[in-house]
Amino acid sequence: MSRWLIRTAAMLAVGALVLSACGSGRGGSADPGSPATTAGASSSAPQFGDLASPCGPGEASAAPAQGVDASTITIGYGDDAGYQGSPGLGHEASDAVKALIDWCNEQGGINGRTVVGTYYDAKITELSNVMAEACSKVFMLVGTFWALPGSAEQTRLGCGLPIVPGVVSGADLANAPLMVSPFPQPADQFNAGPAAVVAQHHPEPVKKAAGMIADFPSIKDYVERFQRTARDVGWDWLPCDQTYPITGVADYRPYVQKLKDCGVEAVFTLDLRQSMLNILDAANQIDYHPLWMNATSVYTEDFARGNVNGNADQLYFGNAFVPLTSIPDGSANATYVRLVEGSGGDVSYGGQVSASAFLLWATAAKACGDELTRDCVMSQLKGITRWTAGGLSAPQDPGQNLVGQCTLVMKVEGTRFVQWQPSEEGQFDCDPSWAKTLQPPTTAAQTLQLGSDRVSHNILP
Repeated sequence: MSRWLIRTAAMLAVGALVLSACGSGRGGSADPGSPATTAGASSSAPQFGDLASPCGPGEASAAPAQGVDASTITIGYGDDAGYQGSPGLGHEASDAVKALIDWCNEQGGINGRTVVGTYYDAKITELSNVMAEACSKVFMLVGTFWALPGSAEQTRLGCGLPIVPGVVSGADLANAPLMVSPFPQPADQFNAGPAAVVAQHHPEPVKKAAGMIADFPSIKDYVERFQRTARDVGWDWLPCDQTYPITGVADYRPYVQKLKDCGVEAVFTLDLRQSMLNILDAANQIDYHPLWMNATSVYTEDFARGNVNGNADQLYFGNAFVPLTSIPDGSANATYVRLVEGSGGDVSYGGQVSASAFLLWATAAKACGDELTRDCVMSQLKGITRWTAGGLSAPQDPGQNLVGQCTLVMKVEGTRFVQWQPSEEGQFDCDPSWAKTLQPPTTAAQTLQLGSDRVSHNILP
């Protein structure tokens, strides 16, 4: 499996994550510091942005579940950082979980129980083995960033192991049983907000749009979902989509030439980092300068640094988390950056999502008190229907697994990212109509089967 393919699989979910968030009126703004649902939070507790910390001392005495005794709670977290083809892949997510575990334990743990984190490096291809080990040891999985979680869902569900993932990669996990995400990306819904915002400001180019699509089922499904929902907010699609091998090509000029010849003025793609820069370079070589739209998968420092020739200056993408350049004192972002960098870790969009996952899990765990069981935590999680992780993101509804209704749109300017819309950094445009309902994936190898509860029944324990 090539490095390019692995990075695509790993970052697909990150791209998907950017297209969701809050709820107010179109053109309005959502304050990322809006009150989030918390369970048992004390106003005198330390803060994570505007979220009262769920951590602190207590008088726990019971040992009610696997991974829980009177003094400790053992959770699992992990990534694919050990994959030799791309070392360090997604490590920022685990950096965030480690930093927040330390922060929580400094306050006394959760109800007095020390949080013990067990790290699992799945190295892309070893998740089944990792999951089998976690099944017998940990209480729950929290803040994970695994590229191919579907490969181990049979094992996870077979042992009844709940998960509060950071990044949700693919449909197998998006509507899975025993799963609550701090940033829902259900397979039967899609946030058309980024497409709508771009269409409002560039109404003519988006009427002549096409996709540039890597030939991989989950990518094709995502692009199809984007295209279907974008039609509802002003985009029209020419029959000019270009599909190329998932492993990439040495020369993208034939593909972009066909887009140019077809009269395409706006291109949606899900390419990543260097691959996207190569596509943009190829387009520039043939004097082709359409509007480009991507997903948060390109929100990396190395992508911005690579834009030395300005070819990416017309590239836009949505984001449901506050940009990492917005770190005012006391904000959730400032706390996240301080904790992670203070522990020697690196910050990133994926790290923000995993930090949100840990805080969501800890909030539910605190509410369970001494009788900390999986059923109790899952029940508490299902009751949290408004969540911002103290202001890291626009409001989300993890309890009902509903896609968000807000977005901000970013773009590249030279070698840096800027928030483009709305103009005030850290604010979000919102519209309930952006949350679109769709049929489950149609391009995947197996059509996702959802029950009336919107939970997947493809993989049964």
